[in-house]
Amino acid sequence: MADDQRRDQSVSARVRFQPFIDGALEVVRLHAVTQPSVTLSVWIYLLKRCHRRLCGIIHHVDRKDLYDSVLMQLTDTGDVIIQARVTTGEDEAFRVSAALPLWKWIRLDCYIQDSKLLLDVTWDDETHRYVCEFQNSIYYDDTDGYFVIGGSKYMAGFHGYFGPIKYYRFGTEEIRNPLHPETAFQELDTTHRQCREIKALAKAFLKEVTESHLLSTINKAVCTPHFIKLWRQFGGKTCTQTWSWESPLQYSTLFHLLQTKEEQLRRGMKDLRTTLFEEAAGAMFTADQTRIQITSKSVSLLQASSCFGDHKASLLLASVHFAGLGRSVDQNQGHAYSLMAASGDELFALMHAGYKHAQGIDGFPKDLDVAYSYYSNAGAQHSMDMAHMHENKQYTPEHIYLNNPEDLDSLTHETSDVFQYLKFQAERGDIEAQRRLGIMLYWGQNGVSKDIVSAVKWFERTSMQMKDPSAMYDYSILLMKGQGVKRNYTRGFLLLKKAAAMGSIDALNALGWYHGIILGDHSHAVEYFEQAARNGSADGMFNLGIYHLRGKTPRSPGGNELAAFQQFLNASRLGHAAASVEAARHLSTGSLEGVAQDAERAVIMLKKVCEQSGHLGFVIREALRAYLRGAWQDAFVHYVLAAETGLGLAQSNAAHLCEVLDLGYDCQWRYQNCSVLNYDPHPSALLKMGDYYYYSPGAQEDSLSVVGQAVSMYSRAALAGSPQAMYNLGALARRGHALPPAIRGFFGLSHDDDEDTVVEKILRRCVETEHDDAATPCSLALLGVQMGRALRRMTQENGAQLLLVYASLLSVCALVVFVPIQSCLGQRAPGRRAVGPRARTSPGSQGGVNLNAERGGIMAGTDGAVGSPRPTVPSGEQRLRQASDWAVTLSGVCLCAFCATLLYHLLCDMQYPAR
Repeated sequence: MADDQRRDQSVSARVRFQPFIDGALEVVRLHAVTQPSVTLSVWIYLLKRCHRRLCGIIHHVDRKDLYDSVLMQLTDTGDVIIQARVTTGEDEAFRVSAALPLWKWIRLDCYIQDSKLLLDVTWDDETHRYVCEFQNSIYYDDTDGYFVIGGSKYMAGFHGYFGPIKYYRFGTEEIRNPLHPETAFQELDTTHRQCREIKALAKAFLKEVTESHLLSTINKAVCTPHFIKLWRQFGGKTCTQTWSWESPLQYSTLFHLLQTKEEQLRRGMKDLRTTLFEEAAGAMFTADQTRIQITSKSVSLLQASSCFGDHKASLLLASVHFAGLGRSVDQNQGHAYSLMAASGDELFALMHAGYKHAQGIDGFPKDLDVAYSYYSNAGAQHSMDMAHMHENKQYTPEHIYLNNPEDLDSLTHETSDVFQYLKFQAERGDIEAQRRLGIMLYWGQNGVSKDIVSAVKWFERTSMQMKDPSAMYDYSILLMKGQGVKRNYTRGFLLLKKAAAMGSIDALNALGWYHGIILGDHSHAVEYFEQAARNGSADGMFNLGIYHLRGKTPRSPGGNELAAFQQFLNASRLGHAAASVEAARHLSTGSLEGVAQDAERAVIMLKKVCEQSGHLGFVIREALRAYLRGAWQDAFVHYVLAAETGLGLAQSNAAHLCEVLDLGYDCQWRYQNCSVLNYDPHPSALLKMGDYYYYSPGAQEDSLSVVGQAVSMYSRAALAGSPQAMYNLGALARRGHALPPAIRGFFGLSHDDDEDTVVEKILRRCVETEHDDAATPCSLALLGVQMGRALRRMTQENGAQLLLVYASLLSVCALVVFVPIQSCLGQRAPGRRAVGPRARTSPGSQGGVNLNAERGGIMAGTDGAVGSPRPTVPSGEQRLRQASDWAVTLSGVCLCAFCATLLYHLLCDMQYPAR
């Protein structure tokens, strides 16, 4: 676990111990409170000295939020401070002059024995023992409050890592706490050693570049051992490098790049690490830009960028090793770079570590307490970053799925027809268009770039019409903050009052802020906050919670932490970031009376908050832009970085790009599977994973497990409201697959329902969910089920209807036979009718009547006069025509009766569906 305090927030794990269930053990523990025998063993790895006077290693906080036994701290010189509370109620402390080294795994073994405390410090297989003798017995109750490993809101943490920790509540003479798994911890140490070598190489090279630049007048330049030809070109200049030959050979990729980046080196390492990351991203792709290949050059440059402090490079390296992109999976190296990124207190890295520990994937042990420690730091950072959301490096995350055409069609930009039409409407005075345009420009939504100045102009135009309270509130806040406009409290306050009078809840909260912060009138501030909170304002709830916490409310001047927690909890349900951080802190420890410990709920709460980060939104926006302009490889890199934080949207899009870029089934499966492990996965991801399971080769061999997984995925998607998932479940139910109890309850299924009833109920819910008047797969499938049910009723209710069904089948056969016969007879009749006229008009005939007589024909007109010819029909053919006419007629009548009966049963089935 990484620990750092770059923003006055520390990564820390909180542990709470409960009394023993066994009565005998509990009696022994209570007796040991004043005569303790406890042993604690912890591994640490220091990257830097403590940046404060004291940094926390382990400390105990009691239910009153006071330090209790035992407290172990690190000084800025590497010494250890041990503090304990004795039975007299006083606190005593000792300083152990251990001078702990950097870049080594150190084990601290602490033995508490009544009034004596022993500390064994071990590194490089050498142990040093220190003895601390207190004047009285140590008071030690481990069920009072909670223990913190690392830093907290009360104490800074050190810059480094924690290894395995063992705690013996009744003490032990032999500690068993090996550095396990040893390979993973050794890999972390090796990675840091390589970083020190890389930094030394770059520093020495920078020194040579600087000296070369200063001494250019005397023709002295940097010698590069790899470029002998370059030496000769410059006439064999004098070498001044101080590094060894081995370093350039081992890090040749970096060394080659340094040759071309001398100007950036002179500007400093910050620009260099960004350049290294960009070069690494470019080196990931083959020349044809159609398939990603993680080359050795790319990995080397990412490693160097990581060593120089670019923790996005560390995170990308971790994902490369975890996912096996272009190489074999190496979890040890993945863990090393994950911890390096987290040690830098980088937001994405903290979310990444928290997500992996929460899910227990990629070799990370599932530990919700450790997951909370990372998420709490990330959540606190997000709370502070929200004050700068208007900056160009932060955007509100937009959930655009690349495999969903509707999402892509919803995007707009400054040159699109939608944006231009919206602007046209706004120019004409449409208030809604003006406000929407201002919001899009202020936050950079729907693909539009941020433009604070233009946004403020639209907000002002809308608010000055005094018709929209939301617009008036938006502009008043800008006036109060002075964003894009000159600060004007008076004008902003007047707009707020008018907006509040028109029903704006946010304006009520803002009035509370104005009275409390600007005017110092806390009594009126509380009144406004209470009004806003009662009407559902998350900000009002949070601010009211702060007043309860500080004891500034008229009804509880001494402070009410429980009332504050309730307000924070209510605000957190509405997505308030700062309130979620405060509520999760109490849930993680359960130290507040009446609040049960619930680390999982705290983790879920903070994960949702962190996923609203503006920095995460910026990366997602860059990824989407890259995808839309056809740079799918760049989009993949950005989506992978966001996917490693646990964001389901980025994971689904990364899986989509794995498919588009032909990165293989494993790449798709990994990111799609990660997306469904989230607490609220998107239905499309669940559908995709369901398809993966159902159509996998093992689905035919092991239907109970593999197909069962597919049913589980479709069920979760159906519970989320996916019509496609409901249709799939109906198809699986038709094939005899059992459905889980949760989904049976969702569809209202009972154990007595037959197969048709089960399928019908599922499809009915699907049709209700679709909300589409057109024919849909679910509606067509439901119609098929109902027709089948109606047909079975016809065959089962009485003999007459069964006879009608058989007759209808015979009618269909008759139609198949006699309709072609009628068609053939109809084609022959016109040929015969044409014979008479041809003979009658023949130039060689002497009389139409006589000529026809010779041919055996009869010419008879209407009313006995000579008229149109009538063909002669043989008697057999005439009988066949008459028989076919009767057959077709009877078949039609029979089919009409069948359809009417079937329709009757269908209507009855629709009116009285299966329950």
